[in-house]
Amino acid sequence: MESDIKILMLCYEYPPIGGGGAKVVHGLTHELSKKDCEIDLVTMGFKNLPAFEKIGNLNIHRVKCIRLNRNVCTYPEMILYIFLAVPKILKLCKKNKYQINHTHFIFPDGILAFALKMLQGIPYIITAHGSDVPGYNPDRFKLLHKFLLPLWRLITSNAEKIILPSKNLEVLVKKINPTLKTAIIPNGIELDKFSSNVMKKRQILIVTRMFKRKGVQYFLEAVKEIEHDYTINIVGEGPYLETLKNMSRENNLKINFLGYLDNLSDQLKRLYEESEIFVFTSESENFPVVLLEAMLSGMAIITTNDNGCAEVVGDAAILIESKNSKAIKDSLHKLISNTKLTKDLQLAARKRVEEKFSWGFTSQKHLDLYSRVISTSKLFSFFGYYVKQN
Repeated sequence: MESDIKILMLCYEYPPIGGGGAKVVHGLTHELSKKDCEIDLVTMGFKNLPAFEKIGNLNIHRVKCIRLNRNVCTYPEMILYIFLAVPKILKLCKKNKYQINHTHFIFPDGILAFALKMLQGIPYIITAHGSDVPGYNPDRFKLLHKFLLPLWRLITSNAEKIILPSKNLEVLVKKINPTLKTAIIPNGIELDKFSSNVMKKRQILIVTRMFKRKGVQYFLEAVKEIEHDYTINIVGEGPYLETLKNMSRENNLKINFLGYLDNLSDQLKRLYEESEIFVFTSESENFPVVLLEAMLSGMAIITTNDNGCAEVVGDAAILIESKNSKAIKDSLHKLISNTKLTKDLQLAARKRVEEKFSWGFTSQKHLDLYSRVISTSKLFSFFGYYVKQN
């Protein structure tokens, strides 16, 4: 089904800033814009990024903000973004007749979506990406979520739908309010982004933002006890990076910490396509895009079984419990010593992503949802007008 829907999309992070959620919005907007959707995306500005970009049917509007770090956005920066985004959004609404507002992240953008519905009557749906759901990342957000829970309830209960990429995240949402209207739509990926046919090298790859909950420290504990001839590359920035580097130095580990690499760079593409093994042992995840990228590249994957990671990889990876360096060590040993197992998992990973997670498939799920929400909204508007006239 092709569509001519006029969409307002809100997301405070959009590449080149942000993490997995930003990648999801990037992929979705570009796929929808190919299907005759016209999209105005409002996001946060950063350094010298242009205030406006037009890419086909996608219009990117960046709000000039004070943001110091590409990977981490502080609460004061989010609050300032909310206030500075309001004039931009109201100006766009005055100029355009939007049929739907698709907002990403309950905080901070959900605040804008709720206010816009009250002021302009534009129905909104929200995609939750993880840390905006209470209980998903309690080590970092427990007190904040407790303080903001009444506002969280207000925003989510007024949404037409809450989109969740995984059943794991839906369970957390339903714990807070079982009556919320939810829909599970997985994240997607462009199938031609990476190739699985490149000759593999004896390389292990980790790509993640450097937070403690991502579990890289357990990988470092594991590899110090393994004899191997693999090159280990770790990609990403974040507040936990220096701790990990110190840990690596103290244990005389030969690891390449490569820092931030642009997701569209040739260097990152080579790392994905040439590496044999991908390790992602985070303790709290929703639906990580890096796993889709690793699967697409045809890597043998080790990841965690007690969060959304398991829903992504299915039986096409080795699943272990989080925060367990021994399990990582044993899994690495299995792959290093068993060429057939490694090859089988590489092939299974590529097959799974092709069958279940293309952006063509995922974007159509979004379009179908948009159509239902818009039809329902028109029906309520008609009845409201009829009642008023009679």
